[in-house]
Amino acid sequence: MSLYSTNFRRFDRGTSLPKVSTTLDSIRAYQFEVQFRGLPVSPDQNVVTTLSLAAKQVSPIGGTVEDIVVDRVNDKVFYPGKFTPEDVTITFDNLLAEKTTPLLWKWFTQIYDPVKGDASRKPSNSNTFKCNKMTITELDGTSTPIANIDLYGVYPKSFKFSEKNYSTNEFSTIEVIFKFDFMDSYRNQ
Repeated sequence: MSLYSTNFRRFDRGTSLPKVSTTLDSIRAYQFEVQFRGLPVSPDQNVVTTLSLAAKQVSPIGGTVEDIVVDRVNDKVFYPGKFTPEDVTITFDNLLAEKTTPLLWKWFTQIYDPVKGDASRKPSNSNTFKCNKMTITELDGTSTPIANIDLYGVYPKSFKFSEKNYSTNEFSTIEVIFKFDFMDSYRNQ
């Protein structure tokens, strides 16, 4: 008998080939959904609303715990300090939709209105320009939610429309950079 047939019996004649599993696949592009809860703008009137969008790309999400250094005579001791979150960049694909792009733009112009030069204009019936919670949901190959990352105290820091180039055949995108205060992460059961 050959080494192949003795060590890899599952490939012998009469047995089935191994099955390909999709449960171990990595998270692929276009399988992220972003939901904003407590958005301080709405398409119709100035009320708090919820918005769900598909995302093309999400940058790494996280932050850094700063060090507190305590110097003693010949020693240095380190303690964990405050958490400093990093900015999150999300690229939304094909958002030339009737309500979503104007809604994101309206929210951004509450932070800074590039026409009037006003900064941090709060809606009349809201006490903040921040979104209460932004949830980034990762989906598996069957579009079933498998994990969530919740960001709290979120506001848009930067807003960019995609390059307009006739020679490319890509969808129009919007890239928004968000700042947040706190985060949490959990997997769905």
